[in-house]
Amino acid sequence: MTEPTNERKRLATVWLDGCSGCHMSLLDLDESLIAVAKVADVVYGPLVDAKEFPENVDVTLVEGGVSSDEDVEKIQTVRRRTKLLAGLGDCAVTANVSGLRNQFPVDGIFERVYGENADATKQEPVQGVPRLEVWSKPIHAYVDVDLWIPGCPPSASTIAHAVMELLQGRIPDLSEHTRFGA
Repeated sequence: MTEPTNERKRLATVWLDGCSGCHMSLLDLDESLIAVAKVADVVYGPLVDAKEFPENVDVTLVEGGVSSDEDVEKIQTVRRRTKLLAGLGDCAVTANVSGLRNQFPVDGIFERVYGENADATKQEPVQGVPRLEVWSKPIHAYVDVDLWIPGCPPSASTIAHAVMELLQGRIPDLSEHTRFGA
């Protein structure tokens, strides 16, 4: 007979091009955060000091669409290093809010932001700003996704249910928990 292992799971969250509403819902888990903390360590996320996405992550929740060259590189790294990847919120699923810019050419966006709307220095930054992709796209345009958690943002209870199931290695059926835009 083998002894049960008490190995803790490794959980990560990633924020690409989105409004952070999904991460705010994640923080609204309240008491459910205690249940997550009993079985998992958060090894990467906006509130974690890690600078590089770690290896061997069990579950990663990804918020936001893919809008820049940095986003493309990050989502591909996340997929390579993650066992179960969940798209968190409508921006990850459909590019939703981040995709609103798709009706405008990238050059026009930069001219509007750094030219027309600038009060002082009217020039595009050359350092510290990632190159925008022509289109903002959902994460499945670049990587395979194991679970979609739709909503704008998804409710804390939906996220809690999904996370606990994923940490147990199960892909939950969320049809009774959420829908797009809710």
